[in-house]
Amino acid sequence: MSIASALGLGGQKVRYAIVGLGDISQEALMPGVAHTGNSEMTALVSGDAEKLEALGKRYDIADRYSYEQFPELLRSGTIDAIYLATPNWRHAEFAIPALEAGIHVLCEKPLDVSAEKARAIIAAGQRGKAKLMTAYRLHFEPATLDAIRRIRAGELGDLIAFTACFTQMVDPANHRATNGIEAGPLFDMGAYPINAIRYLFGAEPLEVVSAVGVRHAESGFGDFDDTIAVTLRLPGDRLAQFTVSYYANNVDSLTIAGTKGSIEMNPAFGFGQGLEHHRQIGEKQSQETYKATDQFGGELRYFSDCILKDRDPEPDGEEGLADLLVIEAIVAALKSGGAVPVEPLARARRIDPDAQEQTLRAVSAPEPVNAAPPTGA
Repeated sequence: MSIASALGLGGQKVRYAIVGLGDISQEALMPGVAHTGNSEMTALVSGDAEKLEALGKRYDIADRYSYEQFPELLRSGTIDAIYLATPNWRHAEFAIPALEAGIHVLCEKPLDVSAEKARAIIAAGQRGKAKLMTAYRLHFEPATLDAIRRIRAGELGDLIAFTACFTQMVDPANHRATNGIEAGPLFDMGAYPINAIRYLFGAEPLEVVSAVGVRHAESGFGDFDDTIAVTLRLPGDRLAQFTVSYYANNVDSLTIAGTKGSIEMNPAFGFGQGLEHHRQIGEKQSQETYKATDQFGGELRYFSDCILKDRDPEPDGEEGLADLLVIEAIVAALKSGGAVPVEPLARARRIDPDAQEQTLRAVSAPEPVNAAPPTGA
């Protein structure tokens, strides 16, 4: 299906179905669609009839579908793309038929819960000649892109080490705490430091040196590690370490250190506020707070622009696959207690900071309908 026929006369806006109406969709994505200028919501998909009705009225969207009616939506001719924000393990279920039908997919991270499923999603996009983007919003965020620019310009010298701590106190009643390791902190939060390691070093991890998980009895969680600490080895004897947790007070920081300097970002991964740099180059220290942006609206605008201009997006499906290969090696290391190699993946394409930066103003989140953030049920 051509872009012209898919998008109708004028081709000004990409028509999206929002698939999965949880807290991320309601709090972060949907409020900013209108100010992208090139995107609009034309359909909603959820298993919750109350959400469909309330959000349909809020955003004046008449086309509302249950998950079981998804094939009907794909045949409707009323959408060009979907934003997919179901639980991690249901991504392939919706992404594959959409892509095969020629419908473009912006899929929340992780791309799914296994490299096998990620490859199946990528292959579906190739068969359907549809675009696939993994929703790594920080690939468009000004503070993140400035860190990449400075590293590439040599300000930090030769990179040596990375460390990150990304934690939040998750409510035991939240769905993330009741669906095992695939909804736990490694898959849900670990993708952020893993992706940061890869885009800051500009390289793929070679090995999981160690991975340790612990389960605090008082956390109220079940059959998964609520806190995980990982050490990765990268080419050139460089090391990267991170800790993610569902049972620690909020921490959101990373440090990248080289032979000439370092950058600490705190906050580093969040949204709704401006991210910060604490830089030390030699003995000189500086601090910079970057303007808060609508990170979700920015990534949506970028993806729609790729669709309208027939460009391949970055981050693509392979970017999501690369992180899942690291996650799978971490899972194996947690089981074995030893070092595990990461399956090699040649990744030639990296972030282009100047082409990808988005600066849409931040938006406020409306009252959610039957949805709660991780810290609430």
